[in-house]
Amino acid sequence: MNTLIAVAIAPFGVGDELAEHVAEVVRVIRTSGLPCRTNSMFTEIEGEWDEVMDVVKRATFVLAEQGIRTEVILKADIRPGHTGTMESKVRKVDELLG
Repeated sequence: MNTLIAVAIAPFGVGDELAEHVAEVVRVIRTSGLPCRTNSMFTEIEGEWDEVMDVVKRATFVLAEQGIRTEVILKADIRPGHTGTMESKVRKVDELLG
């Protein structure tokens, strides 16, 4: 079943600058082969439920396996019969805005 998620995976207790750790997380997501897009707060991932959740698990554990306390914030949109929603949702709003 097609799933679009927005996920933020972040370390705790490793100082003020988190970019290095966040980059490790994003690398796992981007090399998954699933459609994804990163912005300043979240990374969106789209695919079948099990595939998406496996990527979230691997991206989380890249930090947790280093002994780093890790927080995961996840929002999911499960829409049967639809694909490509990461792009189409934005495109529809842009079309309405002209």
